[in-house]
Amino acid sequence: MSEPDPSAILAIASGYGVSKALLSAVGLGLHTRLAAGPMTCQQITAAFGLQVRPTRDFLDLLVSVDMLAREGDGPEALYGNTPATARFLDRGQPEYIGGLAEIWELRDYRFWADLTEALRSGQPQNEAKHAGTPFFEAMYRERERLEAFMNAMNGSSLRNFQALAKAFPFGSYATLTDIGGADALLCREVAAVHPGIHCVSFDLPPVTPIADRRIASAGLGERIQAVSGDFFADPWPPAQLITMGMILHDWNLERKQTLIRKAYDALPEGGALIAIEAFIDDARRHNTFGLFMSLMMLIEFGDAFDFTAAQFCQWCSAAGFSRFETIPLDGPSSAVVAYKDPRC
Repeated sequence: MSEPDPSAILAIASGYGVSKALLSAVGLGLHTRLAAGPMTCQQITAAFGLQVRPTRDFLDLLVSVDMLAREGDGPEALYGNTPATARFLDRGQPEYIGGLAEIWELRDYRFWADLTEALRSGQPQNEAKHAGTPFFEAMYRERERLEAFMNAMNGSSLRNFQALAKAFPFGSYATLTDIGGADALLCREVAAVHPGIHCVSFDLPPVTPIADRRIASAGLGERIQAVSGDFFADPWPPAQLITMGMILHDWNLERKQTLIRKAYDALPEGGALIAIEAFIDDARRHNTFGLFMSLMMLIEFGDAFDFTAAQFCQWCSAAGFSRFETIPLDGPSSAVVAYKDPRC
């Protein structure tokens, strides 16, 4: 048996710096600038107002983890995008996922410094701690910040929603209500693939004008409606399908169960609830991103958490759902479908 190697420990322990370098690059818009062509270190420092000596370390650190490509060595070396960063970190690309990294750069990264305190107290470490402002109030009170939040959520959800639109037989249903639909991204992706379905994106009033604008821009105004409401306090628009994309993990157990019961009561027989989440694997050993997101919920909300598909099915069974299906999506995420099946 070989001796234990500390290299993995060191790699993870120093990972905060690597992560922050990438977040800084995304926040600067470095990959977007490099879409126009490779640049030298000197050109990059001039473009972004940086200092040459540390910037070379910054760029080469990103090269070492394949977040930048480099041609040549020394001062004349050219830095450019890799195929992956060109596709996913250039703001001009339709598959841009950097909105989530931008939010992490602007606010979340700093709150993680208080993770140990969160583990001891069980309390959020965000604006609620520092200014007494709950998460959604902080996000929704300014139009510019709300738009940035919508873009961030889109970056993390787009590929999942595209995959779900192709994998699930939405064409067998006439109506869909997306709970917490934000700017109607899920509705737009489903409606674009399935021309027979009519969708409602249901979210708080400040979101509705953003959703209306993006629905109109997609040319889907005849089949998607943005409806304002509080999904805890108000009745839900009726539909054969109810979807929740990264919604349930925002809440504690009691509120999760409330939303599931409301879905069951709102659905007709033969209807279904579809939850899209980074479901933690049932053994809680492998889905690193899902476990990371669960701690993110601690940082943001205190008593909120991510969960396994088995837990979700258990809560749904208690509400009356009788049959379940799992659909793998992008990377660590999946969708679990809970059917209100009259045959069971």
